[in-house]
Amino acid sequence: MVGIKRHVRKVALGARIGVMQAAPARLLLFGYVSYMLVGWALLALPVSQIQPVAAIDTLFTAVSAVSTTGLATVSVGGSFSPFGEVVMLALIQAGGLGYMTIGSFAVLSVYHRLGRMRTHTVRQAFNLPEGISPVMFLRSVVWFTLICEGIGALALFLMFHHAGVPDALWMAIFHSISAFCTAGFSLFDNSLEMFHDHVGINLAISILSLLGAMGFLIIVDGWRALMGRERALGFTSKVIVRMTMVFLGLGTLILFVTEPELAPLPPDERLMAAFFQTMSASTTVGFNTVSITGMSQAVLMVLMALMVVGASPAGTGGGLKTTSFAALLGLVRSTLKNREAVRFFKRRVSDEKLNMATASLAYYAGLCGLAMFLLLLTDSGQTFESLLFEATSAMGTVGLSTGITSDLSDLGKLIVIVLMTAGRVGILTFGIALAAHDESRAEEQDDNLVL
Repeated sequence: MVGIKRHVRKVALGARIGVMQAAPARLLLFGYVSYMLVGWALLALPVSQIQPVAAIDTLFTAVSAVSTTGLATVSVGGSFSPFGEVVMLALIQAGGLGYMTIGSFAVLSVYHRLGRMRTHTVRQAFNLPEGISPVMFLRSVVWFTLICEGIGALALFLMFHHAGVPDALWMAIFHSISAFCTAGFSLFDNSLEMFHDHVGINLAISILSLLGAMGFLIIVDGWRALMGRERALGFTSKVIVRMTMVFLGLGTLILFVTEPELAPLPPDERLMAAFFQTMSASTTVGFNTVSITGMSQAVLMVLMALMVVGASPAGTGGGLKTTSFAALLGLVRSTLKNREAVRFFKRRVSDEKLNMATASLAYYAGLCGLAMFLLLLTDSGQTFESLLFEATSAMGTVGLSTGITSDLSDLGKLIVIVLMTAGRVGILTFGIALAAHDESRAEEQDDNLVL
């Protein structure tokens, strides 16, 4: 009798753990999808449009805004009214801050505390280590976001006004929020190509994008170190900084040396353009100062690699994340050296983190492969490399494109919509949210796999 009771308790505990793991993921997915549907409804209103926009295109725009991707099937500035642009900006801000950030901050403002489930969900959404308080983290995120966007808007306004840009103030506000949230939406038809030689605008957009992409975690960690609460940056923050710098350096060098489209530019402008496109892909912001369409396939492959890795945890960008890639690098290196423990930067990487990184990569590859198969069926008129670049950009919530987005079929647009949603929620979180418990108790106990 006692044995039966123990077994029942064990099964019940396992079930509760499964619920605790799956429920936050589904809550996040539900939250983001809700934002997307509300945005779709608002953008579909006649008051939001200058000219009629098809339902599939308003849905695509809403999803792209909430997911902070920046892919567009229609011209934002030419299709949507000032009200529609405000709606888009609100969706970008909501997507950049995150569903859980906005909801939890509202709860904090009223009740001054978070419930157990919401706390657990916040930790999962931002991959917070145990040493970081979710309450303190959320407050820091909101204030840091507003300060950065405010300073960015002021700097961009001064430069846009000096450059003679119409409606300079609104343009500055829109592009500041779009940059910090790594959305990449622009009210200019050719993104930021007209400012390819403007050092100030390139620098402002780059700083905003890097601050958003490197993640709020590193900001909180850096502040704690600055205030003397910690002696130095934590392991995660060090990995984020080093990996970001490595990717930026390597990408800039490759584009500067190998890209024919940049060759006619003066050396200083060439270097700036190489850095900006690398930064755009790596941070997943998606702005461009030179045409992506005309770039060589070798450089497109480099940009795709940067988009796959993406930004950092607890940031506004998508992708596998720099920390997951670092864990996988540590796994490969330790395997080659025949080490029992996986180490990276002289620190041991836990089995749990390795499992998460490996699962993320596997799910990413599987989802990308399925999406490519379907896109090749629905949009057979497009080239393989263009569709692969589009799918990679959507999953990484980047927004860079070779120019085929508006030419996709309705089914192709729906496939990209799913990819953008998965990228915003998080590849692994998206998989967990859709997963169903499909094994019996007897099947769970039968774990003897012959290799």
